[in-house]
Amino acid sequence: MGRRRGAAPALLALLAVGVVAVVAYVATSSQRLPFLPASQRCTATVDGRTVDLSVEQAQNAALISGIAVRRGLPARAASIALATAYQESKLVNLGHGDRDSLGLFQQRPSQGWGTEEQVQDPVFATNAFYDALERVDDYRGMEITVAAQEVQRSAYPGAYADHEADARVLASALTGNSPAAFACDVDGDAGEADPALGEDGLTARADAVRRDVEAVFGPQALGGFAPGGVRDGHVPGSAHYDGRAVDVFFRPVTETSRTRGWAVAQYLVAQADRLHVATVIFDGRIWVAGKDDSWRDYDAPDRPGDRAVLEHRDHVHVDVLA
Repeated sequence: MGRRRGAAPALLALLAVGVVAVVAYVATSSQRLPFLPASQRCTATVDGRTVDLSVEQAQNAALISGIAVRRGLPARAASIALATAYQESKLVNLGHGDRDSLGLFQQRPSQGWGTEEQVQDPVFATNAFYDALERVDDYRGMEITVAAQEVQRSAYPGAYADHEADARVLASALTGNSPAAFACDVDGDAGEADPALGEDGLTARADAVRRDVEAVFGPQALGGFAPGGVRDGHVPGSAHYDGRAVDVFFRPVTETSRTRGWAVAQYLVAQADRLHVATVIFDGRIWVAGKDDSWRDYDAPDRPGDRAVLEHRDHVHVDVLA
């Protein structure tokens, strides 16, 4: 990791989207997320291949993939970025490296990637990588290791190929192209939180989730909360009544919106420990922190109404720990 390379492309001015994401992401995470106990793991399985990650690695992989989705890039771009970060940092936001290499992609401030602080910010570093990748002609048609080398200029270009298969699995799952393919086993215990509702009718934890999703994926169609709190429209005992739940809508129900919904749903599972997520429901499937290490079928309430809504086909439901 961090074995370096010749001159990297000069960094363009950071996109406005990156500025927004930096503010919100840093507000809910540290610049250097600590490793968590080995018992807390995340897993992605696509086409019979399984990739195991620490929670920290999963958080970074999901962020890299989520930014690709926001930018409208193909899953291949996420595969290239993930293979690169695997090789350079093992998907860990490093504060050290060869010479002045730092961060997820071991970018060098001396080579124009940004300041030391910037390249250690996962959002900035990821956007910088994609900025450079998009300037590579026909990167979509290149082998992943070739495209990665065009961006990184590594002294060991062949090493990126070692991580190509795992990167493809993660990119497919975390961009939503492989539904219910990514999940985490976390303890679901974050201690009690302040139940007070903010101006938007959400607790501080739920509002942090709302802000984080929009920081990474851009503005969303949101619901399930209101100033002063919601009083009806949900099943008895719903976290919506406590201001602990947010719905992210993907309408109409199409394959495109379904893919986008799964990207958000699996991102939220990856960030569950950091954001104190308790439950994620989408597309007739559910994941519960402290209970599930994979997605399972969701038993929709037996009540009158549109089945697509009741089964959460048209929206991702996320609630946080009380």
